[in-house]
Amino acid sequence: MERHVSVCVRRLRGIFLCKGALKHLLLAVGLLLSAFSSSASAAEPKRPLNVVFIAVDDLRPQLHCYGREEMATPNLDQLAAEGRMFRRHYVQVPTCGASRCALLTGRYPSHLRGYGNDAFALLPRNEAGAVVTLPGLFKRNGYRTVSIGKITHSPDGMNPDGQVEAPFTWDEVGVPAGKWKTGWDAFFAYADGSTRIPGKTPATERADVPDDGYPDALIADAAIAKLGELKNKPFFLAVGFFKPHLPFNAPAKYWDLYDPDRLPAPANPKPPQNVDPAISLHKSGEMTPRYTGLKEPGIVSAEEARNLRHAYSACVSYVDAQIGRVLDELDRLGLSDNTIVVLWGDHGWHLGEHGVWGKHTLHDVALRSPLIVRAPSMSAPGEATDALVEAVDIYPTLAELFHLQPPGELAGKSFAAALNDPASPGKEAAIGFWADGRAHSILTPRYRLTQWTERSNPSQIAQVELYDHQVDPDETRNIAADEPEMARRLGAELQRHVPLLRDR
Repeated sequence: MERHVSVCVRRLRGIFLCKGALKHLLLAVGLLLSAFSSSASAAEPKRPLNVVFIAVDDLRPQLHCYGREEMATPNLDQLAAEGRMFRRHYVQVPTCGASRCALLTGRYPSHLRGYGNDAFALLPRNEAGAVVTLPGLFKRNGYRTVSIGKITHSPDGMNPDGQVEAPFTWDEVGVPAGKWKTGWDAFFAYADGSTRIPGKTPATERADVPDDGYPDALIADAAIAKLGELKNKPFFLAVGFFKPHLPFNAPAKYWDLYDPDRLPAPANPKPPQNVDPAISLHKSGEMTPRYTGLKEPGIVSAEEARNLRHAYSACVSYVDAQIGRVLDELDRLGLSDNTIVVLWGDHGWHLGEHGVWGKHTLHDVALRSPLIVRAPSMSAPGEATDALVEAVDIYPTLAELFHLQPPGELAGKSFAAALNDPASPGKEAAIGFWADGRAHSILTPRYRLTQWTERSNPSQIAQVELYDHQVDPDETRNIAADEPEMARRLGAELQRHVPLLRDR
């Protein structure tokens, strides 16, 4: 560990150092510091870097550090103040399984044709043909790899048949299910130990319980205990928190942080102009009929919307507190100075934007999510960046920072430059996928263009959407018909990417 010695040279009353004496004194001090540094280095060899990767389900950039001043997220705000917050981070697919698979494999979903929550089931099971995942690369290079909570799609990291979802990746994988017994029951937990019954349980719960009345505190407990076990060896620890995924359930004290009347409603509550919502939007199927409490399926009243926004905010603050506990343990164990922390939301979420409640669209609100990276000795910590980055870029970035060589070609591009310089521009475009590969979206620093193809004939374009983020960041008006040349140019650029990606 580098130690810093502060030397104070004072002019004492009646004593003056001549120029020559001062020169000899400074030389002696320099030799002393050099000897101290050398002995400290010999006594304390440089420790290897570790990774703590934190995935948060359904977390949109609704954090105080992202400009949402009404939000109480002190721990993530502190992480952003110590690291690099990416304002323009986009996932590949607006659903949990495929988004996580893209990040962990470093490949676009077109590589495996994995566009849904079954994406991990498409990974090869034979070791010779296996896809080397991001933590799998660390495992191959001598790191202890541990998954706690939801990192792949299943909360416990296992397929229904009992196989690990990401083969050849983890030394340890699991979830502390507590009184809920199983990973999926814990994922949809209510405070009394019950779990979601589709169509019969509410979308929100405010319970007067301590933090461990819900599973995310148990996940934090397990991560804290595991850090104590791993502290003397190189490790890749992945911690996956459930909230703010539905149901929006959190201890009452986190609800009490908010006045629901002061939580802003979306600026874009209606479908965009000049689009067919039947093609590009949906009827909020994640909300209804899976949960009770809504008067009409697919329709959320003003009162219901107010409660849902309140509940989501409470869940965000609850998970912020659990993340803070894990980060505090890193500090307590003296691991913060040699651990890279990556905080990642697996996609965004509509809270009424475009009239939708849920994810599963190719709009900015569903594809944009938080990304915060804290690395030892990074330049300008606390300065946010507007560099355009994608989830698939995280794999090559960590590989570069750790000097690891990934086998095969990755779809992403390292953004290590943005960790050194927050003014780094990032990449030219981000690509989004949906509808079993029938819909693609390209985002540039200014525009988003989305193309939907016919279900019965994927070679036939069903709808084109073009949004100018410079004047319409909320994507309220499709201008494809008004700017056909720009739509054509971006469409050609999208097609230049998509066939290439499908071949990988």
